[in-house]
Amino acid sequence: MSAEILTKLEEIADAGLRKSKDYLPFLSRLCLVATFMEDGVRMWHQWKEQSNYINHHWGCGTVLATFFVVYNLFGQIIPSCLILFRKYVKVCVGILFGVVVTQTVGYGILFDVRFLLRNIALLGGLVLLLAESMGEAKTMFAGVPQLGDNKPQNYMQLAGRVLICLMFLTLLGEMSFNNLFTEFIRAVELMVGLPLMICVCIGYKTKLASCVLVVWLFFLNIYLNPFWMYASSKAMHDFVKYDFFQTLSVIGGLLYVITLGPGGVSFDEHKKNW
Repeated sequence: MSAEILTKLEEIADAGLRKSKDYLPFLSRLCLVATFMEDGVRMWHQWKEQSNYINHHWGCGTVLATFFVVYNLFGQIIPSCLILFRKYVKVCVGILFGVVVTQTVGYGILFDVRFLLRNIALLGGLVLLLAESMGEAKTMFAGVPQLGDNKPQNYMQLAGRVLICLMFLTLLGEMSFNNLFTEFIRAVELMVGLPLMICVCIGYKTKLASCVLVVWLFFLNIYLNPFWMYASSKAMHDFVKYDFFQTLSVIGGLLYVITLGPGGVSFDEHKKNW
């Protein structure tokens, strides 16, 4: 009975996805690069503060600190815009990889497990972008490259799925119990989200699990990270805004999983041969 329900849900998901084939790939890319674009804009508005922080933290001097800000400003906004329109994707992904690594070291994220895992989740989305650009992907959407039996790309899809799933591990450190209702929502998020993320990770009922997670995360993100409710001068505004756009990028990664499919290294693909 449960198998029949899952099959029916998959059919419903497939029908909905086919209707969205014209704009889902673009929406996937937009959500995925959202956090880079937001961070680039923040660099522009907080130019002096960011430069002073890097200079104070590393004692590297004004010139190097300014170069750090310039790289993070233009190295995020320009590649993100190009990726949206599928221009020079490999080069742009490489630049964004460099930004993530630079920020991980520059801001000391390397020693903060929560933020480190968030950055690794972003890398997962970039790996999926790279997988799409490097080969012909077998997908239900016309106009999207197809990966077929290309093993390197299939393994990249697996790596992308696994890295995106690490996002959920960061939620374990956020249970402060200051607000019981919010923490109840967090607990439900873990109970519902973790099994679905495991399905995405191993490639089992991948499209269905990804669709449910996208809807779940979207509404949860609106409820838990309403940065627009805080004054821009408050530190909480930047903190919640960071969480909002990071989650949005993970949603983009999941949309990319839906767009590209689970790839050859997955239970879904191997079921076809059973």
